[in-house]
Formats: sequence, structure tokens, C-alpha cells
Amino acid sequence: MTITDDELAERLRAGDEKALRTAYERHGAAVLYLAQRLLGNRADAEDVTQLTFVAAWSGRDSFDPQRGTILGWLLGIARRKAIDRIRSAVRDDRVARSIGAQVAPADQPELPERIVDRLVVADELGRLPAEQRRTLELAFFDDLTHPQIAAVTGLPLGTVKSHIRRGLANLRRRWEVDGAASRSRSAGSSRAL
Repeated sequence: MTITDDELAERLRAGDEKALRTAYERHGAAVLYLAQRLLGNRADAEDVTQLTFVAAWSGRDSFDPQRGTILGWLLGIARRKAIDRIRSAVRDDRVARSIGAQVAPADQPELPERIVDRLVVADELGRLPAEQRRTLELAFFDDLTHPQIAAVTGLPLGTVKSHIRRGLANLRRRWEVDGAASRSRSAGSSRAL
């Protein structure tokens, strides 16, 4: 017996895991198609499709059948996830260009320690949880204030401040563990990144 989308939505909202599987079987191809059209990349589209159904499961209480169909709701989630993926790729590209643009003046060769320091920071940024990394990038690369970051991300101001504080603490710990700070000081380089 085939259930309707309305029944499927009710079962999903009630926490029925089989309903999630049915929703995926029924609407996964449409979500994948939209993600692939937006991203132009099959692997990224598959990731976004998976993220969409994970988000649908965790946010199943937010589905309101009065506001639209389950397919429309899933496509809306997929669209947001794809846009997040595009923004993340743009930021990653901007970070890579920024690091690449920081070359030593022609009359002074770049110190190997300085290159290692920049790579450590870039690597650690990549290891941070997505929201911490995003708030740090918005604060330091886009030069946004905490209230502006809260407005852009939709996160509460206190959460933005916490993400930045924890992210900087993680970077500092990694910096100290790798000994990058002591190498820089011993090489006479006290410039900030």
C-alpha cells in the first residue's frame, strides 16, 4: 500500500525512520537533481542530498503541511544546503588566494618558518567545526563585526562570540602544540599573520 505525501509527512514528524527512507526513495532524485543543477558537480550534489535528508530528519518538527508539500520543503532545505556549499567554496578559494598572495618582497626571501606558520593556520581553520570556521572567516577575512556576523549567519550574538572565542582558542592551542609560535620568535619574526 502506497502512502500519500501527507501521511508520509505525519509519519516523519512522528519520528518514524521508515518514513525518512520512504521520503528519500520518493524524493531523493528530485533533491539530487536540484543540487546538481545548482552546484554543477555530482559529488557535491550527493553530499548536499545527504545533508538535506539529515537536516529534514533533525528538523522534522518544522515541517508544516499548511505551508507546502513535503517535496517543496525538502527542495527548500536542499537549496539552502547548496548555497551554503557554494559560499563555503567561495570562502575557501578566497582564503587560498589570500595565502597565495602573501609572498615575500623580492629583496627578502620568504622564511620557511613563516610559510609553515601560515600553513598551520590554514590547516587548523579547515579542522574547526563549520560554524566556528565560518564565524572566524567572516570576522577576519570579511572584516564583519559580531552583530553583522549574527545577522549574516542567523546565529544569536552570544553564539557568534562563543564560536569566535573557541575557534581562536583552538588555533592558539594548535599553534603552541606545533611550536610554530616559538619558531617564529626564535627566527626573529614577530609579525602577525
